[in-house]
Amino acid sequence: MKKLLSLLLLVAVFSSCNEYQKALKSEDVAVKFDMATKLYDAGKYSKAIRIFEQIAPAYRGKPQAEKLFYMFSQSYYKTKQYYLAGYQFESFVSGYPKSEKVQEAAYLGAKSYSMLSPVFSLDQTDTNKALDKLQSFIDTYPNSEYVTEANNAVKVLSEKIEKKVYENAKGYNTISDFKSAIVALDNFVADYPGTPFKEDALYYKFDSAYQLAINSVPAKMQDRLIVAKTAQLNLMKFNAETKYKKVANEMLVRIDKDLQKFTK
Repeated sequence: MKKLLSLLLLVAVFSSCNEYQKALKSEDVAVKFDMATKLYDAGKYSKAIRIFEQIAPAYRGKPQAEKLFYMFSQSYYKTKQYYLAGYQFESFVSGYPKSEKVQEAAYLGAKSYSMLSPVFSLDQTDTNKALDKLQSFIDTYPNSEYVTEANNAVKVLSEKIEKKVYENAKGYNTISDFKSAIVALDNFVADYPGTPFKEDALYYKFDSAYQLAINSVPAKMQDRLIVAKTAQLNLMKFNAETKYKKVANEMLVRIDKDLQKFTK
């Protein structure tokens, strides 16, 4: 019985492959369309794409075109070909603005670009593009069922951009370029007032001001110590129980001790 079932399965697979090859070679676009639809419904997206690519030009303007281009877009998305998926979904939205699938297509098109967003340390061109696409979707379809997901994606991508800017600013502290660190971290906090990295940015600004002050020539030390003390107060004002509290207070003791030298 098992042998019979295996044989039947083998015949079915061979027959299916044979039908697929025939469809690929067929001159009849209707045959190709039917086969591509069957493959799509079966989740065989890569095979479906090969046929969609063959017949897409011939179906533009035809009644079945809307269904074809939706499946074509989804097939790219399902196979993680996000550049092509984004392009196809955008073309679908442009070509079929009254489709019942238009909001889904618009969202998945924007999401496709977000899937291309790299880790924060790399160039963020694709991240910025994804943010533009997602914001455009939110503005166009503010009542869509996909808006919550889109807003969550915007939050994640925005934090990635912020982290890159923050890490770049913090990098000046790491290489002991304390003057540049103070400026860059100041700019970061001003540009991203609600950032989750604000506490860290305030601490590294303080640390940069502190390091600059204690390593200064006497003529510049007092002013720089005062700047460092102000930076410490800003950190504590932002979060009195900051994770940097112990080290910040220890640094403040050194600042106050050094400032006393200038009051004698």
